[in-house]
Amino acid sequence: MFNHCVEIPSYSSSQVLLLKELDRTLAAVNEAEIAVAREMILLARRVFVTGAGRSGLALKMAAMRLMHLGLVVHVAGEVTAPAIGQGDLLLVASGSGTTAGAVHAAEVARNVQAQVLVLTAAPASKLGQLAQGLIVIPAATKQDHGGVRSEQYSGALFEQSVLLVMDALFQVMWHERGESAEQLWKRHANLE
Repeated sequence: MFNHCVEIPSYSSSQVLLLKELDRTLAAVNEAEIAVAREMILLARRVFVTGAGRSGLALKMAAMRLMHLGLVVHVAGEVTAPAIGQGDLLLVASGSGTTAGAVHAAEVARNVQAQVLVLTAAPASKLGQLAQGLIVIPAATKQDHGGVRSEQYSGALFEQSVLLVMDALFQVMWHERGESAEQLWKRHANLE
């Protein structure tokens, strides 16, 4: 039953909270880590993305944008994804850095001499240790329920930040390439 003593936030106050948390978190992302990630992505023969749950969904959106740049991108685990190999890049997101499937994918990638780029809130985690490139997103993860890093529910701030970090990185790479929006649009799915 509802606890009537708790004040229910309005939509506008919730929106302000989210934007403040995102602004604080994104401002704390290290630009040198972003520069390394950019190089890794652009130098990769092919880019594979993986992550569980909402983190994985955020990377699927990033994969679409990388495809718009003309990069060869695959979503790991999809039936059309080929084997990862030397010269490839695995881009993986896990707030905790301990998600079993993400760790396993990184281990497989390392075993075949692929590069591993990790977005995480836990750089000292197993996944962080497997990474050759690391973007630390100082956000609450799904296990953080104390409300210290975020008042949002269960890792939402990390997942939102993954999307926005990757969208900002896309924006940089797009403008560096000098292609128009119309040129990118020609690569957009046309079987919708």
